[in-house]
Amino acid sequence: MEENAKKVMLVEDDRFLSSLIKARLEKDGFGVIQAFDGEQAIQILTNDRPNLVILDLIMPKTNGFEVLKTISLTPGLSDTPVIIVSNLAQDSDIEKARQLGAKEYFVKVKISIDDLVDKIKSLVQ
Repeated sequence: MEENAKKVMLVEDDRFLSSLIKARLEKDGFGVIQAFDGEQAIQILTNDRPNLVILDLIMPKTNGFEVLKTISLTPGLSDTPVIIVSNLAQDSDIEKARQLGAKEYFVKVKISIDDLVDKIKSLVQ
């Protein structure tokens, strides 16, 4: 990782999707910290302050809504932009995520990695 690379935390339990997104972000010059469940994400977040978090909602141990709530209530983390990437496509889930502070919401079946990277770049200037 470059010395001044922006750090993105990727919280996704699908290891294949996680590795695809990680490879693309690293190609674009980002440092990537991976977590594969919500509990691990919260532990890492308390020690390492990323510039942005990409967060799945349906995960083992602690779901993404709980992670989002933790981020929004933690001083020093609450201003960290969060992008949701989830299979949950109900308006109520999207609204709940936005109320908890998510800046953007991508539905996995409709996601374009290019759009995701463009959004990350716009949020981490």
